[in-house]
Amino acid sequence: MVRTPETTHRIHFQDCDMLGHLNNARFLDYFLNAREEQVIQHYSLNMGKLAREQNGAWVITKHHVSYLRPANHGELVRIRTQLIHFDNSNLVVEMQMLSEDSQRLKALLWSEMAFVAVKSGTRSEHSDELMDLLEKLDVDEIDYDPDGFDDRVRMVRKQLKQLRRDEE
Repeated sequence: MVRTPETTHRIHFQDCDMLGHLNNARFLDYFLNAREEQVIQHYSLNMGKLAREQNGAWVITKHHVSYLRPANHGELVRIRTQLIHFDNSNLVVEMQMLSEDSQRLKALLWSEMAFVAVKSGTRSEHSDELMDLLEKLDVDEIDYDPDGFDDRVRMVRKQLKQLRRDEE
C-alpha cells in the first residue's frame, strides 16, 4: 500500500494572481483536491460513501501552511501527501507541493482533521475498520509534534537540498 502518494498537477491561469503565481488561498484547493484523488485511487476510499455508510466524515479544524516558492502559471508541480498522525478521532495529513522534478519545496501544509458524526456535527470516534486503515497508512518515520511545524519545514528543505547535492 502506497503511504505517500504523489500526483502531478498543472497550475491553471484562473488560480493565479497578477504576477502569474498561484494565489495563496488556491494552494489549499490544489492540496485538498490532490489528496482526494489520491485517497480514491490508492485506498478506494470515497468520502461521500464513507459519510453515508459510517455516518461520519473528517472536517478540517486547523491548517499550518508555509509558502516557500511560487508555483507559476502553466507549471507542472508534484503534490505528495501522507498521514503523519492519528488517534481515535483525529488525524493530521502532511501535503507537500514540489517542483516537477521533486527537488524543490514550494509549500508544505499540515491539515488537522476531526472525525464527526454527520447528523449531529459532534466529534466521533473512528470505527475499528478505519483505525486499522489509518494504522497501515501512518508514516511512522515522521515524529509528529503539534508545535513542530516550522522544524518539519526546515527538515524537508534540508533533505531536498542534500538530495540535490548528492545528484551533482
